[in-house]
Formats: sequence, C-alpha cells, structure tokens
Amino acid sequence: MEYNSIAIGRAALRLAITESREAEQELRKQLHEQGIRSVAVDFGGQFVPSIPKIIEHAVVAAQRQRVVADNHIGEGAVIGATQEALEQLKRKAIGLNVGGKIGVARYREHLSVAIYAGVGILHLNEIAVAIAHRSLPAHEEESKHEE
Repeated sequence: MEYNSIAIGRAALRLAITESREAEQELRKQLHEQGIRSVAVDFGGQFVPSIPKIIEHAVVAAQRQRVVADNHIGEGAVIGATQEALEQLKRKAIGLNVGGKIGVARYREHLSVAIYAGVGILHLNEIAVAIAHRSLPAHEEESKHEE
C-alpha cells in the first residue's frame, strides 16, 4: 500500500496523542507492519527556553530509531519539520509552560512531525496541536556525501 503526506501526518499525530508508553509502542508496531517508521518523545518546560531541547530530542529519537539516517539530510528534515510545528504553537505558548509529546512518522520520502501539548500555568491549560511535513529522498542514506 502507498501512503501520501496526509496519511503520514495522521500517523505522526496518532503517535503524539497516545496516552501511555504501552499504547505508543503498540501503535509503533502497527505502523512498522505497514512500512511506516516512527518514534515519539515526551517534552516539557518553559516554551522558549525548551525549543532547542525539543528539536534535539526529536532529531536524536528519529535517528536512534532509524526513522531518518544519521546524516545532515535526515537531521535537516526533522529539524525543519519540528521548527515549523513549533512555529505554529508559538502564538499560544510564548511565556508559558508546555508539556506533551512529539510524534515523528516516515514513509519513503514523506516525513511528518506532530506535536500535542498542554500550554499554560499550573492547572490553567490550553491544548495545542501542530503538524508539519518535509520531503526527503526515499533512501537518504544513499545520498550521503563524504565531507
């Protein structure tokens, strides 16, 4: 079966909204059986100071779980999609605390990053969802250049 960018975005969002590590692992297994590589990672803290760590966690998790190759192509795609998703959250989150989960899903050249987060102070939380897509070579490992 072939999946388009919308389907991969949906997979990333489904990962981001899983309620437990067990549910996340079960979904990752189902996605893997469909040929979709995926990973999810939790995050939290003050929004602006947390941005570099959120991006770093998304990249490291995606590389460790082989969602993308450990090179500048895979890294750049995850960074770009994560930054775009964070940009979508910025209006609600600046100056506040955030906490939630990032879902990353990949099928061939389609990579999506979805963020599901609570935004607020103490128990006064708003919910925010953001999603972004990047394209990269279906097998970016083959595009690795010696530097």
